[in-house]
Amino acid sequence: MYTSYQLTPKSKKYLTEKFPPKYSKPIGHHVTYEFGVHSDTPLPPLAEIHVIGYQDNPDGIEALVVSVDGKKKRLDGSLFHITWSLNPDEFKPVHANDLVKRGNHKLVMPIKVYATPAISN
Repeated sequence: MYTSYQLTPKSKKYLTEKFPPKYSKPIGHHVTYEFGVHSDTPLPPLAEIHVIGYQDNPDGIEALVVSVDGKKKRLDGSLFHITWSLNPDEFKPVHANDLVKRGNHKLVMPIKVYATPAISN
């Protein structure tokens, strides 16, 4: 299970206009807050979230790098991000972690997005 910030439909629509998905499977669902939690784990606190970067692997996956309350890294050291789109024959959403770990994302003017704390499996 994982805790996250799930994008509101309005924020997802706005981001889709700014960053049209390049690959056949759009994702744009959430920002993972903490991975490997139990079902009774408290939801993450309300937070201010901004898209601050864009990263693409031309082999078929793209992600939006975000900050959560001004922080770029999760508790596990991974960068906060939104898996944006992918080629499902080559990638799964989890592969966006490897993509953003490279750290060579293109910086963008911060874009505030709205999201709801959630827990998912």
